[in-house]
Amino acid sequence: MKYKFKHLFKKSIKKINIKSGSIIKAKIIDIKNNNVIVDSGLKSESYIPIEEFKNNKGKIKIKIKDKVKLYIDNFELYGETILSREKAKKLETWNNLEISYTQSNNIKGIITGRVKGGFTVDINGIKSFLPGSLIDIKPIKDISILEGKILDFKVIKLDKKNNNIVLSRKAAIINDNNIEKKKLLKKIYKGSKIKGIVKNLTDYGAFIDLGALDGLLHITDISWKRIKHPKEILNIGQKIKTKVIKFDKEKIRVSLGLKQLTKDPWKNIEKKYPKNKKVKGKITNLTDYGCFIEIEEGIEGLAHISEIDWINKNINPFKIFNIGDKIKSVILNIDIIKRRISLGIKQCKPNPWIIFSKKYKNKDIIKGKIKSITDFGIFIELEGGIDGLIHSSDISWNIINNENIKNKYKKGEFIKAIILQINAEKERISLGIKQLKEDPINIYKKYKDKIIISKITKIEKNILKVIIDNKIEGLINIKNKKNINKYNINNILKTKIISIDENNRILNLKIIKNKNKNNKRKIFKNKNCFNTMVEAFKKAKSK
Repeated sequence: MKYKFKHLFKKSIKKINIKSGSIIKAKIIDIKNNNVIVDSGLKSESYIPIEEFKNNKGKIKIKIKDKVKLYIDNFELYGETILSREKAKKLETWNNLEISYTQSNNIKGIITGRVKGGFTVDINGIKSFLPGSLIDIKPIKDISILEGKILDFKVIKLDKKNNNIVLSRKAAIINDNNIEKKKLLKKIYKGSKIKGIVKNLTDYGAFIDLGALDGLLHITDISWKRIKHPKEILNIGQKIKTKVIKFDKEKIRVSLGLKQLTKDPWKNIEKKYPKNKKVKGKITNLTDYGCFIEIEEGIEGLAHISEIDWINKNINPFKIFNIGDKIKSVILNIDIIKRRISLGIKQCKPNPWIIFSKKYKNKDIIKGKIKSITDFGIFIELEGGIDGLIHSSDISWNIINNENIKNKYKKGEFIKAIILQINAEKERISLGIKQLKEDPINIYKKYKDKIIISKITKIEKNILKVIIDNKIEGLINIKNKKNINKYNINNILKTKIISIDENNRILNLKIIKNKNKNNKRKIFKNKNCFNTMVEAFKKAKSK
């Protein structure tokens, strides 16, 4: 019986490679305290520290009856057999590394930390080095997205004696990309739908990782609505489905679209939103030139500052609105080609210009407060807060007085004016002050045969420009050019009316020579006195 048992035992151990440094398979029969008890088929059971069965995260993923590979550290035929799980894993890993190195295959590992010049990588318990320049095809700003993940690497240097392993993820990516790229390119064509992961976000769009290559999702193709930055809709690492809108096979460039997967809200928009239709919306953006209002998902319109208020044309949108405010507006115009909608906010309120035009008509006399005084006229605040303009030419019949507008009138003063014209469409009201009195030119019509005293204001070639009573301009044509030198500016002349240019309010005159020298001296006795015409009018009226 003893002979038979001894014979059978010797026969069984011959089948097992029992040399020190060999790898054998063993069965886990129990897990007690800090040890794992295994049956390797030898004479005795072996106890292995439980630490050798923990993974990188410190977890144990074995159970009773599992079979594991073990390293024979020390073997005694009739004594204790010392086995090691850790050494078995290292030996197996080194064998895999050698196969990967010689056959140029990929090997899997985990980036565990940073060191000078690169990173440490755990290859199933064996530390290796990954140079920073070989981590990817393109520079990576955020390395944290790769840390702790199982990645593919290529072994570019292997020295088992000195435990020196150098890896390249870049080479693995290039190798994998070439294979995957060929498969992917067969699936890509204009109009095809493809899944990817958001790799990077920029001001102009997002780069989508399609697997073997990246595609560009431009900011204008992310959403039908206006967005300032892709981060408003996308996040790095987000899985999305896109549509290929352009594919350059030669340069291998893929342009993607996200909004193209949904219905275009601009289709048939003119029928849905006809001109002058009132709509409700939400303010999505404020600028110095107006506010953007979203009237439905993907459809925004701009209400320009000139279309916000009837009175204040340079209103500040930031002072009266907030992003998110719900507001009513009116469709003013739709440009389908440029995909722009012009909206009006003031059109939802009564138009004070139309109200004014219905209440008043031309030649009505009104009263208003001077709002501002400029070189070209006076702005008067009227009913409803609207402005009317008295042009400088409509302030006084007296030409000289028109040059002193700012001295004669003051801001805040109430004055009367007559309505000359109302244009509600262009939001203009023309007013006049001088029209409250009769035009002096009508008086001169009665004195065509009378002598009129004129004062020279300008001499041009053979033309004398004169002023009459500081109100009316006149022109005197000197036929004999030699005589023009006889006259000087501020000379006072006796003249007669030849004709009247009513449109330009100019009298065409001729000089009357005084045959009586005594009378001449009498008339020119005081050149500084310019009230002669006033006296003549008084005498004429008394007759």
